[in-house]
Amino acid sequence: MLRRTGRFGLNVLGSAQSQLALIFARKGGAGKFASVPWYIDAEVPRIPGAAGFLASAVNQMVPGGDHVIVMGRALIAERADGAPLTYHNRAFGTHAPFTRGAG
Repeated sequence: MLRRTGRFGLNVLGSAQSQLALIFARKGGAGKFASVPWYIDAEVPRIPGAAGFLASAVNQMVPGGDHVIVMGRALIAERADGAPLTYHNRAFGTHAPFTRGAG
């Protein structure tokens, strides 16, 4: 699809969207968007309520072993109020601001 459309998007899920993250974490790519609300923005899928959104045009695709590394030029970069969803040590959460002298 990247080669055909020349576009890709990145939705940074918000801290209240862990159920969506579980849908996208399962194996198999077909049908993952079927049960997720989304719309097209800058020719890529955008998930409402995401903490961040990036739409990019493919600039270069480089072989990387058994993967392809995709580099792009940002067309849209937006963030929303609210904390992003993170995943660490097999648990969802969100990040905490760094405080100097803590620890």
